[in-house]
Formats: sequence, C-alpha cells, structure tokens
Amino acid sequence: MVDATHISFRADDRSYFAILKKGIHKQAVDSGYSANKIAQIDIIVSELTSNLHKHASGGEILFANIQESSKEYLEIISIDNGPGINDLPRMLQDGVSTTKTLGQGLGSLKRLSDTFDIYTQRDWGTIALSRVYKDSAASRINTDFEIKSIIVSKPGETVSGDGTYYKVTKDYFKILVADGLGHGPEANRAVNEAVNAFKVCPFHTPVEILRFLHAAILKTRGIVGTIIIYNFNDKTWSVAGIGNIACKLMNGLSYKNVMSYNGIIGHNIPNRMDNQSFSQDDYFQFMACSDGLKSRWEAAKYNSIHKCDPTILAAAIYKDYARKTDDMSIVIGKIKN
Repeated sequence: MVDATHISFRADDRSYFAILKKGIHKQAVDSGYSANKIAQIDIIVSELTSNLHKHASGGEILFANIQESSKEYLEIISIDNGPGINDLPRMLQDGVSTTKTLGQGLGSLKRLSDTFDIYTQRDWGTIALSRVYKDSAASRINTDFEIKSIIVSKPGETVSGDGTYYKVTKDYFKILVADGLGHGPEANRAVNEAVNAFKVCPFHTPVEILRFLHAAILKTRGIVGTIIIYNFNDKTWSVAGIGNIACKLMNGLSYKNVMSYNGIIGHNIPNRMDNQSFSQDDYFQFMACSDGLKSRWEAAKYNSIHKCDPTILAAAIYKDYARKTDDMSIVIGKIKN
C-alpha cells in the first residue's frame, strides 16, 4: 500500500517528548530492529529533543520507517526555527558545548547514525537528519541516483491522499508523484489504483503512461499526477504531468519549472500532450510537490543545500512552505554521476 512516508511529532514543548520517544521506540521494536539498534535510536531521539529544548523554538520531528529494495532504515528529521548554529564544523566535535554540558550531542548523533547530515542558517533554524539501517552495511551500498520523499497525511486522517512510487531498470528509472482528489481513504485508494497500474504499465514515455493510468482509474475519484523518467543511456529527463503537481528541474544554481496540463487523471485529460525533455548536463536533480505546499515555493533560497542529502532540502521546503492543513508530498530525485 502506498501511503504517507513520515509521521509528524510536535516537539515545541517538553511535554510532548515522552509521547514522541515512546512512539518511535515502539516502531523500532515492531519493525524487528536489534536491541543494540533500538538503543542507538533511543539515544538519537533523546539528543535531538534535548537540542530542540535547549537551543530552538517551534520544533518538530518527522519520523519514517523506510524500505527501499534491500535497504530498510528508520529516518528521524529534526526541524527547528532556532537561531541556527555558528561554526557548525566545530560544534560537530565532541566536547564542544554552548550550554556548559558535556558537549557530546551532535558528535554522538553523527557516530550513532549510519547516515547523518545537518543544515543550518543563521536566524532561520537547523535541520538534522539521522538514519539507522537495520543492516548497517546496506548504508554503504552506492547507487547512481537517489530518490527521497517526505509525505505527510492531513492532520486527523489515518491515510494520505498523496503518494509516490518508482521503478528502476538498467536503462531508466520512472517515478509517479500523485495526489488523489480530496483527502482520506478514497483519495488514498485512487493513488493506490494509479500505482498498481503504473507498476504494470508497458510504456516508456510520460504521456503514454499518463494515458494508461487514466484508463485504469476511471472508477476512482481521480488524481493529479506527474511522470518523471530518467534515461541512463542518453542521460536525459522526460517529464509530463496533469494537474497541480509542481515540478522543477535543478542544478544547484538555477532551476526550470516544468508546466503541467489541466485536467484530472481518471476523469478528463487533454487530447493532445507532449513530453518535455531535458539533458542531465543542464539539470541533475528534480523536485515534485503537491498542493499541500503553499504556492511560489523556492529552493534557491537555501545556500549550498544541494550539497546535502536530498532529504534535507525536502525538509527545508516542508519547514517553510507546508500548509500543515492538507496532505503534503515532496519528492526529490538526484543523479550522482
């Protein structure tokens, strides 16, 4: 089942910390992590919440249990509206503290995590990312690309009306980013029906795939969606979308908006559509977002963030632009070579 990838926990008050810690601990236990891994996760969550209490305001923790083919990991993202961190490289060293403590917070986070990354801006805040893999060796498996997402359900809903799915072969990866009309189970069902069709679709261009999905989900309430394909052989992107999924191609210095067609997949789509193609030489990364984000969001405002893990950029966009009253999805793909 395709559903929200992340759960949002409030962390702007110490009274929420116990609920947050218990919730993440239970997920680790239920997912079959070893006792040693669970202890690591408990310490990571304690350090992140401690840092939020001591240094920040408006804190939030996003938590996910991710399975990517042979990789399974727990992901914890700390987001705050604090003053930012001065001299970040120094603060990542053990023994450095600005609050007269042992100063092992950020250093221990880095050691205990299989993947750790952090981004900060003065007078904006800090985002810290920690991943703990069920098998730590899996964190060292390299691929030619990364696809990361943050998908959060509308508050009060048990499932998300947003979703994403991708498939990979030696020649390409194809990804669907979809938003079911409305909220709740019926929106989620429409997205899952689209994903089921996407899995078996025999076509290799975005427009052909959109038409295939349209025919497959006629009995649902419908979706808006974008198809993004990267061809490993000729190193090109191909994109087409219907409805209000915002898509940008980026290179760290500039970006290109990719316009979608009007319509609803499963109800009414244009008779004529064209694929839009771009070279990897011009753009090495894409970002697609649902209307759970406020309009006019920008990635260029985050100086040097393209050097970070893609999830850091997704979290920064979420921090500044998420409506928090809607299903919300941010999907980022990045070619490494």
